[in-house]
Amino acid sequence: MGLFMRRRIFLRLAAGAAAVPALPRLMRADTYPSRPVHILVGFAPGGAADTIARVTAQWLSQRLGQQFVVDNRPGAGTNIATEEAVRATPDGYTLLLVTGSNAINATLYQNLSFNFLRDMAPVAGVIRVPHVMVVNPQLPAKTVPEFIAYAKANPGKINMGSGGIGSTLHVAGELFKMMAGVDLVHVPYRGDAPALVDLIGGQIQVMFDLTTASIGFIKAGKLRALAVTSATRSPALPDLPTIGEFLPGYEAISFEGIAAPKGTPADVVARINKEINAGFADAGFQARLADLGGEGLPGTPADFTKLIASETEKWGRVVKFANLSAN
Repeated sequence: MGLFMRRRIFLRLAAGAAAVPALPRLMRADTYPSRPVHILVGFAPGGAADTIARVTAQWLSQRLGQQFVVDNRPGAGTNIATEEAVRATPDGYTLLLVTGSNAINATLYQNLSFNFLRDMAPVAGVIRVPHVMVVNPQLPAKTVPEFIAYAKANPGKINMGSGGIGSTLHVAGELFKMMAGVDLVHVPYRGDAPALVDLIGGQIQVMFDLTTASIGFIKAGKLRALAVTSATRSPALPDLPTIGEFLPGYEAISFEGIAAPKGTPADVVARINKEINAGFADAGFQARLADLGGEGLPGTPADFTKLIASETEKWGRVVKFANLSAN
């Protein structure tokens, strides 16, 4: 047998041997997930976003029979976690908890190394949470129109607290300032909790806080709620009007969901979407979301993509109007 023929036989055998390990990989593609899945979260453990990620991870672990692990990567307003997700292998084993910050950051940060809507594939919405406009009880205003009138009579004298520049609480307040035509002084804090403490203490006068964080203080009379920021009234505070009833078109919500790196197989995206949507028909899963002050956000990957794009456009206008920048 000549050298050329022996080489052809060797290459044929080598190709056949290389194909053998590929068979289990092809089989595993039909049984996703075959190993633990990591959900990157851009916030520290213990906060609202982290809690929602853990509720989602627990549900998916139960549904898919594989461990979904929450992996906290706090910093840079969620950009650290997002950048890691963008660079991850698009195989469905690295996911990202998407929040309203991803929509805000697209304009707030001018030098991002990624474009969220271009580089990530939204998979499914999980929860939407309204904010509530709360004031210190010493403030004379008892309704949104009274607050607007008071603010216009006292320009630059009302302090508005938030958990930091560009936070969801901050831009909700900036949207109110823009639509109501009032001059409020923004006071950023290192997190929502210390801002809430100062609101109760009277150092600041107003916040557009998450309903879950404020509702206990509202019921105890330590804060006065004027309105919710969602388009419809909140089941948690059913007697409270919406800001939109006085400023038509006003809406500000926090939302969370799941995204994967662009290029993740469509069947994997569809599988995760299907299982998350199944949670909205489960009483236990719905109760967990209600405990967090929100409601389920069902829909297709296209529906979630549309929401993120809409929020990115809306908050982009607000960020530019208020001349905000995190760079």
